[in-house]
Formats: sequence, C-alpha cells, structure tokens
Amino acid sequence: MTLTNVPEYSVSDISRALKQTVEDTFSHVRVRGELSRITIAKSGHLYSDLKDESAVLNVVCWKGTVQKLQIRPEEGMEVICTGRMTTFPGSSRYQLVIESMELAGEGALLKLLEDRRKKLLAEGLFDEVHKKPLPFLPKTIGVVTSPTGAVIRDIIHRIRDRFPCHIIVWPVQVQGQNAADQITRGIQGFNKVKTDNRPDVIIVARGGGSLEDLMAFNEENVVRAAAASDIPLISAVGHETDTTLIDYAADRRAPTPTGAAEMAVPVRDNLEAQIYDYGLRLSQSLKRMTEVYSRNLAQTARILDHPMRMIEPVTQKFDGVADKLNTAFERFIDRHDRTLHGLTGRLQTPRAVVERADITLQNITGRFDQAKDRIIPPHEDKIAALSRMLETLSYKSVLGRGYAVLRDEQGQILDSVQTIDTASTITADVKDGKTTVK
Repeated sequence: MTLTNVPEYSVSDISRALKQTVEDTFSHVRVRGELSRITIAKSGHLYSDLKDESAVLNVVCWKGTVQKLQIRPEEGMEVICTGRMTTFPGSSRYQLVIESMELAGEGALLKLLEDRRKKLLAEGLFDEVHKKPLPFLPKTIGVVTSPTGAVIRDIIHRIRDRFPCHIIVWPVQVQGQNAADQITRGIQGFNKVKTDNRPDVIIVARGGGSLEDLMAFNEENVVRAAAASDIPLISAVGHETDTTLIDYAADRRAPTPTGAAEMAVPVRDNLEAQIYDYGLRLSQSLKRMTEVYSRNLAQTARILDHPMRMIEPVTQKFDGVADKLNTAFERFIDRHDRTLHGLTGRLQTPRAVVERADITLQNITGRFDQAKDRIIPPHEDKIAALSRMLETLSYKSVLGRGYAVLRDEQGQILDSVQTIDTASTITADVKDGKTTVK
C-alpha cells in the first residue's frame, strides 16, 4: 500500500470542483466562432458547436433565450456568443451557455446575405417575369408593419391626403427573433382572404435601422412569401439607401414607407384636374367637329339641286313603268281568261263520266262471265283425275294395308336398322294417326 498525502476525491466531488472552478473563472465570456451542427430540440432549446480552425466548443441556448436572439442561427454563420462557461458532469464536457448572439462583424453578415441572395436568385425568385403591375385605384390596401411606430401613421396620412381608401393593418414585430415568422404570416394571411376585404395591394414596411435591425426582411421565409404573393406587393423597408432581400422579390420597391403610399394611390386632386381637362378638351373637340361638319353640309347643299327637282325625274320614270306594268298585266289576264274558257267547253260533267264508266264496266263483266264458262269446266275434269291419281300413289293408302312409317324425334323417316337403333324417340304413322313406340 502506497502512502501519500494527496487528497482523494470521488468522481462527483471532482466534477463539482471542476464545475465550480470553470463557472467562477469564466462566468462572463465572449467567444467568436462558426456555428455548426445546429439542433433545435422539441423543448425549444438550441444545441450547437462553435468552432474555429483548431478547436470545437459545445454551446447551448435555452428556449427563453432563443426567442430573444436578434438573429436566426444558421449553419456556417460566424457569430460572437456572449454567456458563461459550465460543465456537464454526466459526460465530462464543458460548454458555453449562450445569453446573447451577434454576427461577427458586418462583413460576415454581408457575406451571409450575398450568399442567400445568389441562392434565391438562382431559384428564379427575383425574375422580372414574375413582377405584377400595381392596380391604378385600389379599393383596399393591406399594410404589414408594426401598429405602434411612426411608419403606419405616415402611410395612413399619406394615403388620406392623396386618395382615401380602406386600409387594413396586419400588426407584426419588425425586429427580433419572431419578426420574420410574423411578417411571413402577414403576407400569407392577406393572400388567403377571400371576402370583399381582400387587399388589392400589400405594403410591407418599417423604418430605418442598422443592418442587424433589418435582418427580419432578409430571412428566406419572408422573401419566399413575398415572391409567392398573388397580390401585388410593395416593399418599403428602411431608408432609400437600405436594401434588403425582400426588395428583390417584391413587385415594386419604395425608397421609404411614405414613398410606398405614393406608389399605391394617385393624387385625387390631380385626377380630378386631369378629368376636367379631358372634359374641356372633349367639349372643344366636339365644338370644332360640329363647326366643320356644318360648313361641309352648307357647301354640299349649295352643290346639290333642290330635293323636289331631284325627285321629279324619278317620279316621272316611275309613272311610266307603272303604266307599262298595268298594260302588261291586263293582257296577261285576258290571255289566261280565254284559255280557261276554252278548257271549260271541253270538260264533261261528272255524271256523264260516271255513266260512261258504268257501261264499260258492265261490258267487261259480261265478257268475264262468258270466258269463265268456257275455261273452268275442262280444267275441273283434269283436276279431279289428278286428285284420284295422287290418292292412289299416296303412302297413306299403303298404311291402310297394315304398314307404318317410322320417324325420329326430328321427323326424319327411319329407313334402316342403324337409324332405328340410334334414334332416341320413334314415332309410327299408321292409317288412323300417329303413336310413339320408343
């Protein structure tokens, strides 16, 4: 047994001591690295690795903190995580418990956005062929924005000043962890409306801010919802110099939320003035056209004769044709009248026709009776002789002498022993009738 003065620890004791040392020494640290193997558990907690070129650090972010993060963690994102170090005694690991997360500099964020932009561009989400025209006079405008900021007030006031119409606000967060999901649901929700309140155009808006503040409008789900919108969509995010990915997917991009309101509706006073100008120009055009037609009519009237003088030759010609037509018609009637009288004289009365036909019928009947008396008696004697001969030659006379005629079930005569043996039924014809013998 070796004697030593080194204190002895149990596994639990050493684990607790290490945990205490790590937590006391690294109670608040900022660690920079690249996220990998990101996992969101069913409980809502986030587990991931934070790595650089030579080491890997386990990190965990509890559900309540995940919901408060300003950015959405993604694979390969370079971030700076602020939190505390601790150990996990169950597997002898140390890990960083994240309390906040930020992108590691604007350069990393810009690279992330550029990679995402190229990806969505390759999918065709930004193609001009998908852009829809804005309606000229929308009845209803849907606005997806924060209900409490100055943005919605500016949009409402600008629309009321230009051309008042119905405005529906879909309230959302425009910054933070849940902002992207709420903005997506707002765009999709307006597209699902089937009633009269369905917007004719959608405005997605927020005020200015840093690149991190506008990140919700760079998320893929927001960009895809904007590109898939059946309702024309105007993006009005940030100031004129700010550019987000939703600007590429929207049908129109406005430099400011106020500019989006100006795109959505025209100026009513300008329209009224334009309509008045059109009406005035139309009235003047009609007046000039009437004057031109009046002058042309007066010139034409001077060239033409008086209407009565134009009609007189035609009237005279009509009278001549009418006289000729009456004369020709009278001659036509006279000719056909004479023809009818000639035919009437040659016609006989119905009684005379019937009497003559009756005499002809009586003559034919008399000749028929004479022919009958000459032809029928000689033939009667011949028929009687043939009948006697037929009776003499008939097989029935043979049956009277005791013979019989055998037939099968089909009525065929059985004239041999073989046919008698094969017949299933045999019928015998005798002098006084038929009987079945088999």
